[in-house]
Amino acid sequence: MHLVFATSIVPCGAPETGYEIANAAVLGALARAGVRVTVMGFAWPGKQPAGPHETVLLGHVDVTTEGAPALRKVGWAATALASGLTFASAKLRVTGEREVAKALQSIGPFDGIILNSVQIAGAFEELLTSRPFAYVAHNVEHRSARENAAAASGRLARHMFEREAELLAALEARLCRKARFVYTFAEEDAAALGVAGKGLTAVLPLVTRAAIPDATAPHTPQYDAVLIGTWTWAPNRIGLDWFLNEVVPLLPEDFSIAIAGRAPDGLAGAHPRVCFAGRVEDAAAFMCDGKVVPLVSRAGTGVQLKTIEAFELGLPCVATSHALRGVAERPSNCAVADDAESFARTLVEARDASWPRLDGTAFHAAQQAALDANLKLGLAALGNDRAGAAA
Repeated sequence: MHLVFATSIVPCGAPETGYEIANAAVLGALARAGVRVTVMGFAWPGKQPAGPHETVLLGHVDVTTEGAPALRKVGWAATALASGLTFASAKLRVTGEREVAKALQSIGPFDGIILNSVQIAGAFEELLTSRPFAYVAHNVEHRSARENAAAASGRLARHMFEREAELLAALEARLCRKARFVYTFAEEDAAALGVAGKGLTAVLPLVTRAAIPDATAPHTPQYDAVLIGTWTWAPNRIGLDWFLNEVVPLLPEDFSIAIAGRAPDGLAGAHPRVCFAGRVEDAAAFMCDGKVVPLVSRAGTGVQLKTIEAFELGLPCVATSHALRGVAERPSNCAVADDAESFARTLVEARDASWPRLDGTAFHAAQQAALDANLKLGLAALGNDRAGAAA
């Protein structure tokens, strides 16, 4: 079987963001299933595809909104409004439909398309949904957009998120209706997208790495708590703001906290008692530098990959209920707390009692086995159309 994996950002080296980590997990499962995959999409500016011979590049684009020049944001908004596209899909219209059609033709015969998330699907919907396809719903995007609108501080931002939510709800409904199969990363998302129980969907439990690092080597944590993530992404930012503004003030002064990952400008200055480490080379090593990992998600859909990574590494955690979505089994060294007072109290308990690190290999193996099995359900649905699908 030969499939086209259509994605906004193609693999360009070691995955860094949650989106890239999820993509790597799905592509790894496709490889283990023996599927020939041609990846088609965009690369980050200045980067090249990790697998150039298996990639068709549509161009280079920076899809991050935080830190983008004002003129670029205005251009994205103008494209979105003029074309009726979502803001996220408008960012990808640096290439036209004719070029994308030529790219598909250059790939040669293939059996179907895997539409990897809603952004590229929305940018070139008519073209990419004209062939048999499976849809990978990383999130319930319209629900996330509504949460972002509710959390927005300005009227313009609130209006833009409300517009995104309306367009995304219609787009996601069309994709789910036309798809041969729909993959989600959490059971709750299948229900929210209206595809649960119809026999044409499966949950893909994710992994964040091919193998688990050795947890037996002695290591002395440098901080009481560490967090890592892409904090410029609005749903992640909602959880981080809750932690910084409501939980941190309740912690003892000697409770040390380090936060890694891309963060909005000015955040470090507003929270001087927290160490903001920026981008780190080794996310796993950084996470192991904390006695406990706070999992602070309070918005968004899909699965929290930092939750998966913490469980793979066997690290002690305190998690909100929302951070555990899409996880079938919670390890014994992970406690749940949803209000600021109990979250802060449990963090201190975890530090003072030196909660143990567990062996996460069984968790990782179970996730990967379920990922491989469930992925094949969608491949079978696409395979049923192979006779008429070859391009």
